[in-house]
Order: sequence, then C-alpha cells, then structure tokens
Amino acid sequence: MKRVRILGTGSYLPERVMTNADWARIVDTSDEWITTRTGIKERHFAADNEATSDLVARACLRAVDDAGLKPTDIDTLIVATVTPDTAYPSTANWTQKKMGIPPIPSFDLGAGCTGFLYGLIVAQGLLLSGMSQKMLVAGAEVLSRMINWEDRNTCVLFGDGAGAAVLTAEEGERGILSTFWGADGNLGDLLLQPAGGSAMPASEETVRRKKHTVHMAGNEIFKHAVLRMQESAMEALSRAGLSAEDVDLYIPHQANTRIIEATIKRAGIPREKTYINIDRIANISAGTIPIALDEARREGRLKENDNLLMTAFGAGLTWAGITVRM
Repeated sequence: MKRVRILGTGSYLPERVMTNADWARIVDTSDEWITTRTGIKERHFAADNEATSDLVARACLRAVDDAGLKPTDIDTLIVATVTPDTAYPSTANWTQKKMGIPPIPSFDLGAGCTGFLYGLIVAQGLLLSGMSQKMLVAGAEVLSRMINWEDRNTCVLFGDGAGAAVLTAEEGERGILSTFWGADGNLGDLLLQPAGGSAMPASEETVRRKKHTVHMAGNEIFKHAVLRMQESAMEALSRAGLSAEDVDLYIPHQANTRIIEATIKRAGIPREKTYINIDRIANISAGTIPIALDEARREGRLKENDNLLMTAFGAGLTWAGITVRM
C-alpha cells in the first residue's frame, strides 16, 4: 500500500538570541521564575528585516536540499502559521516567490500550535489522491511581533523560527501510519489574538489596549493541553496498532516542560524517548514540531524504520497526533 513518507527536513532559527536575563531587564521576572514554570532558558527572535516568509524560505530550501530535490520539483506548498507576512497574499505565496518556485498551489493553514500536524494530514490526503506528487509542508512563526512586551506571563513564552518537511507517497511500510485530529471552537476565547480581523478591526483603541497581542488563560490552557495531548498520543498509537513501548521517539509540541512531563507520564512514554528543545527555542507555535523533527534527524535520534509519535495542542482549540515509520 502507499504511505506518505518524509523525504527531507529543514529548519531555520534567527540569529538574535534573547535570554531570560534579557527579559529580566524589561519586565518583572527572573531566570529562576521563567525556568521553573516553563523550562525555557532562551529563544530566537527575527531581525527587523525578517518576515515569516523569510524564515520559511530558508527552512524549505534546506528541506528540499536534504531530500535531494530542487525547488522546481515541488508541486504544492502549505505553510502553517498564525503570524503571516500579510493577511493576503498568503505567506506561502510570498515563500513561493522567494524560493523561485513556478506557479503551483500554495496556501496558508491556521490551526495555532497544531498547524504543522494539520498540514501533514491535509498533505496526506492530497498525496494519496494523486493531486500532488512532491509537497512541502512548513510551520513557522514570528511571534516576537505579536507578544505584549509588558505582560510577563506571556511575553517570555514565545520564540521565532521555521521548520519544513518534503513529502511524497510511495509503496511500502514506511511513512505515516495513523492520524488523529480535533478542535473545539467553544474554547477559542482561552487563547487568541482578539484584534486585527473582521470581528475587531484595527483601530487606535485596539492598538492602545494591546488587543493585537497574545491573550491566554494560562491555567485553563494547561489543563486542556495535558488532556488533549494525552488523548492525541493514545489515539494515534491505537490507530496504528502500536503501544507506548513501540515508540522510538516522541516529539511533543514544545509549549511548557510541565505539560510535556504530565503528558508522557499519563501516556506511559519514557522521558529518554521524548525530544525536548524548549529550553533553547521556547514555544514557536506551528514551528516547534518541524524544527524538533529536523534537529532529531540531524542528531541521529531518528533512524530508518523507527516509530515516531508527534502530538500538538494549540489555539482553536486544536489538537492532533500522528505516527510515522521513518
């Protein structure tokens, strides 16, 4: 049978690094406070002249090269992001231009931190149907432009970066084994950027009241994240006919080490089989999993025929789980 395989991966982190000590000079916080509550030590922020599509293009070019292909071999491009260059055209359109890719379908996908996994699931459908042959799926954010730099509860959580994967459908046992996804719009108010859309257009008042930044009910999000991350892990494993013991590497969304620890405890996945890089890059929303995936492959943490589990939870609220035989 045909399965959707990962042919190559790539990632890009901006050069500027902001440490917890840097934040302590701006808001009432400390390295100890941030580390204890989140596990984060530092994060990367985009340069003033870097837009989301610049980060995506760099990650995608590396993924294409890793797959042994050229940009012109790609026939579909999906970019998962909540920090687009512009409302329209899409970030995928701008990325296509910067990569020198001729006319192909390219579009953005908005599912918060779950965006990259949603993108993989959409790509699976397109590839197995034969509508696409070689696809690029990227997840990227420039969240430094969307945070409230005066809110110590949220500003320290996020970073900027991009990751990407090249996909194709091939006969064999390797590839995506199972998928699971869900959403609950009834809980959307728990994590959102209130202004900037048709519900609350930009105005002097929305800017003054910082309605264009991240608003999050942290305690409620924590509870839902642990529940849905565990559900996504167990459901994806069950649909693949696997158990926690069969997992060679687990890549969870990097939102908070406490969420990750609670999830692996409930799901029965050993910490040594869990990839964690939140200390170095913080929460990059849709960019976290593809960046971790690329790092894990380059570090030798993923080998041929290894069973990979990925889960995410994000704004929407959205969640997903995917198993892959590498």
